[in-house]
Amino acid sequence: MCTRSRNSAAFIACIATLAMAPTAMAEQGESTDTLVTYRALTVELALKAAQAGLASCRRSGYQVAIAVIDRGGNVQVLLRDRFAGPHTPDTAVSKAWTAVSFRTDTSELVEPTQARKAQSGARHIPGALMLGGGMKIEAQGSMVGGIGVSGAPTGKADEACAGAGIDAIVEALEF
Repeated sequence: MCTRSRNSAAFIACIATLAMAPTAMAEQGESTDTLVTYRALTVELALKAAQAGLASCRRSGYQVAIAVIDRGGNVQVLLRDRFAGPHTPDTAVSKAWTAVSFRTDTSELVEPTQARKAQSGARHIPGALMLGGGMKIEAQGSMVGGIGVSGAPTGKADEACAGAGIDAIVEALEF
């Protein structure tokens, strides 16, 4: 939203941008008075991804929790292996949510959000967790959800399990 500040020129530019948005959409052939359609994961597909990620971690000897969320950040599936730590379900959800919210795999957010870096403030966003193990799930260029894994000894190992989950459903995502 546009907020008044000491810089009235910036406020006026913001208002003008908002006012022109419907016109710009119409010029690109997009209607501003219709419903929006988008792709979404089915719960069956989310479950398949979570189960495949869990199986991958088990083969590596890791007890983890895996969360698959939809594009809006809502949990679709949450699995916790019997000896995964009590923190792992919440951590897995936070990693998946962060990947969806930032539209970036969480391993790519670890370094640029470190203390004294330009994007360090992102670590203070409620629910965001800048640790490896969260990955976005896309279908034909559209964000459809995210998967997060917690409990393996490193973020890279968590991410490998998350990647195995995505690999298990990649054919369904391509159609």
